[in-house]
Amino acid sequence: MSQFGDVLSNIIGAPDSAKFRYGRVFVVSAYAGVTDMLLEDKKSGDPGIYQYFVRGEDYSAALEELLTRLLALNEEMTALGLNFHTCREFLLDRVMQAEAYLGSMEDILASGYVGRESIFSAARELLASIGEAHSAFNTVNVLQNRGIRAKLVDLTGFRDPKQLTIEERIRESFRYVDPAQTLIVATGYTKGKEGIMRQFDRGYSEITFSRIATYLRADEAIIHKEYHLSSADPKIVGVDKAVPVGRTNYDVADQLADIGMEAIHPNASKPLEMAGINLRVKNTFEPEHPGTVISKDYIGPQAKIEIIAGSDKIVVVEIHDTSMVGEIGFDLEIMKIFQHYKISYIMKATNANSISLVIWETDLSDPLVAELEANYQAVRVKKAAIVCVIGSNIAMPKILARASNTLAKHDININCVSQSLRQVNMQFVIDREMYAKAIIHLNEDLCLEA
Repeated sequence: MSQFGDVLSNIIGAPDSAKFRYGRVFVVSAYAGVTDMLLEDKKSGDPGIYQYFVRGEDYSAALEELLTRLLALNEEMTALGLNFHTCREFLLDRVMQAEAYLGSMEDILASGYVGRESIFSAARELLASIGEAHSAFNTVNVLQNRGIRAKLVDLTGFRDPKQLTIEERIRESFRYVDPAQTLIVATGYTKGKEGIMRQFDRGYSEITFSRIATYLRADEAIIHKEYHLSSADPKIVGVDKAVPVGRTNYDVADQLADIGMEAIHPNASKPLEMAGINLRVKNTFEPEHPGTVISKDYIGPQAKIEIIAGSDKIVVVEIHDTSMVGEIGFDLEIMKIFQHYKISYIMKATNANSISLVIWETDLSDPLVAELEANYQAVRVKKAAIVCVIGSNIAMPKILARASNTLAKHDININCVSQSLRQVNMQFVIDREMYAKAIIHLNEDLCLEA
């Protein structure tokens, strides 16, 4: 959304151009960095307005800083046709009302009659909605000023006291809207009594996108990204070595999501998959390229590796205990401990006396390790990386050997390895400092072959 000029020309199109047509619904996210200011910085963890509120610190200055930032964004967009005064009034109303709501929540917290967590959850929902409301309102304003019949579908439920579920709010909001005659712009945030942030946290825009697509029985769902869905991360291997995938299936998309390389949030892909709606991932800056189509039953006509992906933000937790061998349900007790700490593992490898679990480094905690050490003979934690060889049709001889040989010939040791019977994802745990090197060489050896 921060490259809105490119969105206008490459995705929406001018009203008199061959590219332009009605019959489309655009679900927009906040501008880059805005949700970080509202909640917390996703990468650094630096506090945003929400964190100041939770800590009982002064959040008014942060709200003022946010308003200044958003008004500056509006000023920049006047060159694209945005009416600064109209959009300023909308923004001021949202921010001032949000500050009033937060003040009321503080009073309720001070009374001691309501649980703190429920108030904090409501504050997080409220603040998250501001970013999407701002970008959606701006988008509609620009489109209307360009002569396009555009309509805002505001799913944030701001000042709406009705207690609706997410599905109900989408249904109610689209009931009297005709997408065939109007270009619809919907907020990526949807207010629901179950709490879209509470359920999906920062992936909520794609949840809204998916629910709208299934409700309207869309012919196709399209996600526009900075890069193509490629054979490997362009930032690691280089744009010229990252080959667009072209076609794959939802199973492959799930494998990517499991290691944090989301083509789409897994809870957003399931409704699309079940409804038989194909998902197309396109590069915003290459509008003529067809992108990659993700469908339910696609299997590549030829056996090939489609994607090399992974993460260097994982740790391996190894539990070693000589009483494990032959003991039925031994790993169940381990899983109960992980469940208690709300940790889902990425990969598990076992032998007679050891179980190695790969988890996100952010999920690791001293209490978790202490409890494991109290219950088992030896516990070891190792910072590491995981690289995955993924494809819709890779159940073929020699592929595992080729991948292993690629790592070996470049002096990359394999610490753990896993592949299920379905054979869509081969997972290798390696030393963390070897991560980029492994991605580059696996991409060259397995994806760039003639």
